[in-house]
Amino acid sequence: AVSQQPDSLPAGRSAAYMPSPSSDPPNVLQSSHPLILHKITQMRKAKAGPKYLNQLLREVSTFLCYEATADLEMEPCAVTSRLGEEKGQRLANRVAIVPVMRGGLGMLEAMTEMVCNARVYHLGIYRDKKSLMPVEYYNKLPKRVTVQTAFVLDPCPLSGATAIAAIDILKAWGSTADFKLRIKFVCIGASQQAVDNISSAHPDVPIHVGLIDRLHDPDGAPLAPILPGLGDIGDRLFGTDGNDDFDEDGLDGA
Repeated sequence: AVSQQPDSLPAGRSAAYMPSPSSDPPNVLQSSHPLILHKITQMRKAKAGPKYLNQLLREVSTFLCYEATADLEMEPCAVTSRLGEEKGQRLANRVAIVPVMRGGLGMLEAMTEMVCNARVYHLGIYRDKKSLMPVEYYNKLPKRVTVQTAFVLDPCPLSGATAIAAIDILKAWGSTADFKLRIKFVCIGASQQAVDNISSAHPDVPIHVGLIDRLHDPDGAPLAPILPGLGDIGDRLFGTDGNDDFDEDGLDGA
């Protein structure tokens, strides 16, 4: 755990962001990296427009990718160097990156830069405003399963319903009698309820999260909005949030 916490937090929220490993399920892995905390704070700035937000989202995703891929299996290989044939290591298994549109697209570039030979499979899921149930509207999974590990990207789950639906789809697609697809979930920020719901539905899926907003109302529901100022990542990335008052020169240390 770290002693740092994001600056400029609303009153009463400071403690809600600190790592609490003793109370989290074992598959919940909240990062304690100071740069992740710093950059998520920058993402919440009112004047951070699409260009700057995309840069920050890519940087935070890079850190999270580094942590989420730390246990990928390796195998020995030969490499031709200037000194001749040498021994090295390479990834043993094929990897898929699965962004949940639209917000997950902002995390995709960082992940594919780090895992350059990864397959990319898109899922489109939205939450119905009346029923509050996830609705699948786009699915680009191939017919054949040719990967061993899949990383699901969804930047800021509030209830976790969309993330659970995405993982359900992947498990149904990637499970056979003699093979089980390994799945990991990666997000920038999440409510405590979202983390609990995803963990309860899929205790076998590691959850890599940059920051957890642990505040909730007396009924246990997350206080909205989570990580105040972060907003809807998809709308902010693509400029559909109705906000034109931003400054693309805004700056990391400001």
